[in-house]
Amino acid sequence: MNLADALDAGLAGLSLEASAQQRLALLDYLALLGKWNKTYNLTAIHAPERMLTHHLLDSLALTPHVGAESLLDVGSGGGFPGIPLAIVRPDLGVTLIDASQKKCGFMQQAAIELKLANVNVVHGRVEAYSPPQKFGQIVSRAFSDLAEFVRLTSHLLAPGGHWLAMKGVHPREEIAQLKSARVLRALPLQVPGLDAERSLIIMEPV
Repeated sequence: MNLADALDAGLAGLSLEASAQQRLALLDYLALLGKWNKTYNLTAIHAPERMLTHHLLDSLALTPHVGAESLLDVGSGGGFPGIPLAIVRPDLGVTLIDASQKKCGFMQQAAIELKLANVNVVHGRVEAYSPPQKFGQIVSRAFSDLAEFVRLTSHLLAPGGHWLAMKGVHPREEIAQLKSARVLRALPLQVPGLDAERSLIIMEPV
């Protein structure tokens, strides 16, 4: 199966609608990631088929749980999950922040080449970030444990906002250690083609 067919099958498996233009942008993004990865080592995964399942479809599994409010993607690295979400949700304002200059350079270039007007890239440490407006949704994907994620980003969460933490195995011990946030929902995420446990923890401040 070629990459385009694998993407279509993955989108169908996630019950996600995507226009022909959006599907093309997702494939262009994967190609860009593969090209930059040879020089900048943005991800340990190099095979395009595995990038598709482990990064792209994994990110898109979050789509049904993302609301309309502005989204901050913390420790975005190669742009996951923020850039795939920005592609399929052009109505969503997405800010990507990472402490690595080379990763931010890649994300900025991807936003330019893919014409993602809804993406803003910030180079810096999230605990020192002080934007003019706070975010209704803050997401992380394998960034840190839950308590640390909440601690580092609580100054950036708008009133009524939520944290979305993408995890592997359900993090029972991390949830037990939460003090300044409560879990609203803990959901399994089914990612087509990915034979690994994935979960989403949605939290709000106490």
